[in-house]
Amino acid sequence: MKDLNNKIASHVQKMSKSGIREFFDLVIGCDDVISLGVGEPDFATPESIREAVITSLNKGQTSYTSNQGLMSLREEICKYIDKDYGVQYCPKTECLITVGVSEAMDLAMRALVNPGDEVIYSEPCYVSYNAEIQLTHGIPVLIENTAETEFSLDIKQLREKITAKSKILMLNFPCNPTGATLNMEQMKEIAEIAIENDLIVFTDEIYSELSYIERLPTIASLPGMRERTVFLHGFSKAFAMTGFRIGYACGPVEIIAAMNKIHQYTILCAPIMAQRAAEEALKSGMEPMEKMRQEYEQRRDVMVKGFNDIGLECLNPKGAFYLFPSIKSTGLSSMDFAKQLLEEQRVAVVPGTAFGACGEGYIRCCYATSMEELQEALRKIKIFVEGLK
Repeated sequence: MKDLNNKIASHVQKMSKSGIREFFDLVIGCDDVISLGVGEPDFATPESIREAVITSLNKGQTSYTSNQGLMSLREEICKYIDKDYGVQYCPKTECLITVGVSEAMDLAMRALVNPGDEVIYSEPCYVSYNAEIQLTHGIPVLIENTAETEFSLDIKQLREKITAKSKILMLNFPCNPTGATLNMEQMKEIAEIAIENDLIVFTDEIYSELSYIERLPTIASLPGMRERTVFLHGFSKAFAMTGFRIGYACGPVEIIAAMNKIHQYTILCAPIMAQRAAEEALKSGMEPMEKMRQEYEQRRDVMVKGFNDIGLECLNPKGAFYLFPSIKSTGLSSMDFAKQLLEEQRVAVVPGTAFGACGEGYIRCCYATSMEELQEALRKIKIFVEGLK
């Protein structure tokens, strides 16, 4: 064939590469780089969770599970959500185990979006949201969150963006990349808007345990919201289990059944060993999780002060393990700042534009690394910024 590019589906051709991965191709193989880039806990998975995998293997538990996942894991998840998030789900019909929360989001999108349906989401946001909407031939409808609202959801914009074609509202709080969150007043107002306009809400709760303020219940627990909300979560961040690739979705019977229909033809089921590990995490992993959260909070405080002392204005994130400092005062674009910082001081950050065009003028820094490396990174960033004057 002369040109295989012409054979690629047109909607895939139009998609851009992940801004994070494209930038970090520059970092691969560089041993002398301090990375504040990849959003992955630097802690090892707690020992009891690792032991659960070994036990599973030693027992010969290497088979498929139900497409929906182990019933015992679904039962533990539903107990956990009831206790910590204030909403009850039936493990038999309203819970689906997936390969990471990313698969859960993809399944929910494919199960609900028809070509031409509008999906409302906000930026800066996780890099896959816009792409997942495009892959279902939905229409992405963007809300721009700004520092003026501390990157929380701009409800005025939300009201303005809703049309007769609006079908889904995507939420992710605490948010990647800003660490922003919602308060109860905002959550109630969003719920009212969703009900008034008959919207389905996807709530991505992957960072919810990593909150530095009083944790709110999920929006699914508010009156009238359980029947229109897909609760998406996983074990990667709070339990330091990124490589296990276990996520889950809870929601109305009809939606979970539709998601499972796609799941059973594509993934079949999540690995049984990883499911056993997730089950153990919910039984014994709360204390290690809280210790990690406290360490992240200490690192956050050091980093926020450090960036503000350097002269790069940085809001105090209320959750997750990311900072989103402004680099506007340097006169550089986000990409130029990140590239030059990497070249001159061997510190890797992510350009804010990787998370949407409104991320221009910012960089994302992940503080899921040791305090020593964070302090050294701040020292190097200070040298770099002072050298620009």
